[in-house]
Amino acid sequence: MANEIVLQMDPTPENPRNSEGSFVALRDGRILFAYTRFTGGGGDDDASDIAVISSAADGRTWSEPRILVPNRGAQNTMSVSLLRLADGRCALVYLVKNGFHDCRPRFLTSEDEGATWSEPVLAIPAPGYFVVNNDRLVQLSSGRLVIPASFHRMKGEDAGAWDSFDGRGIAMFFLSDDGGRTWREARTWWALPVAAASGLQEPGVVELSRRRLFAFARTSAGYQYGMTSGDGGETWSPPVPTRFIGPCSPLSMKRIPATSRLGAGDLLAAWNDRSGQFALPAPAKESWSRTPLVAATSADDGRTWHHHRLVEDDPERGFCYTAIHFVDADGPDAAVLLAYCAGGKPTGSVLDTLRMRRIGIDWFYEG
Repeated sequence: MANEIVLQMDPTPENPRNSEGSFVALRDGRILFAYTRFTGGGGDDDASDIAVISSAADGRTWSEPRILVPNRGAQNTMSVSLLRLADGRCALVYLVKNGFHDCRPRFLTSEDEGATWSEPVLAIPAPGYFVVNNDRLVQLSSGRLVIPASFHRMKGEDAGAWDSFDGRGIAMFFLSDDGGRTWREARTWWALPVAAASGLQEPGVVELSRRRLFAFARTSAGYQYGMTSGDGGETWSPPVPTRFIGPCSPLSMKRIPATSRLGAGDLLAAWNDRSGQFALPAPAKESWSRTPLVAATSADDGRTWHHHRLVEDDPERGFCYTAIHFVDADGPDAAVLLAYCAGGKPTGSVLDTLRMRRIGIDWFYEG
């Protein structure tokens, strides 16, 4: 099938939330998918660990989960990124959350296809609450590694109290030029230049042509805001509204691998489009307005976007924190795996249900 659900993890009493994740392809042909598996709470960021499943069928079927990283934080361990590095290693990033005073990413690598992992490296040495979304680690064509983060300051003394948390995020970028052994902060950071409760939250990065970078961040101002860099992420332009109109919900974007059919490789974006271009019923409040989930492609580094397709349109569910992985890029079964949260009114929380779709590349270009 061109577009089918291949996996759904609904909440259970033992696992009240299964959510955001990331993919990596192994040399033996299997695909690993790591995700946050919660054992406490539900909609809240309560106790959790990192679980992993695998597929030997290009994402059509999946194994039973096993624990990859047990909970290493006072609160939880979550928001995982997997990435195949240029030197052949697999990289792993996850957040260790101890409270609103301390939430920072750890970076690990594996030289044996995920069987064993190196000791964690603290990628942000400065203390503070840094949000790094799932599936956000990127490696540039230069070899540099980039972790985009949003810094949130504390307003009060109680590290566990919601009133201590300032939701206005500051977009920051952390760089490594030695394969992840050491990390440093980029020279530029940005706050949202308009009054909004969100600031710049949950940023992501994609590399464009001529080694330029584009960063995007969710806001409560009605748009994703964007920034660009021409020096590998050292400095960034001021944030401006983009064409992505929607709620305060994360955008995901990656480049489709170059194929004989698609040429150099377009950009693929997935986000909650509230521009009104689709005639849909009003979303239920339980969806957090994170519906519909729309995908589009760009052949000109994001200047224009075409082939807008509805991935999900259920008004009672919210769809967010999308991980993107390409399968059999130049083969007859070229496809994209999209994994995202898909809960809402039927389940109790937008974040409690993990859904995965396998969609043929050609589907994104139909119509």
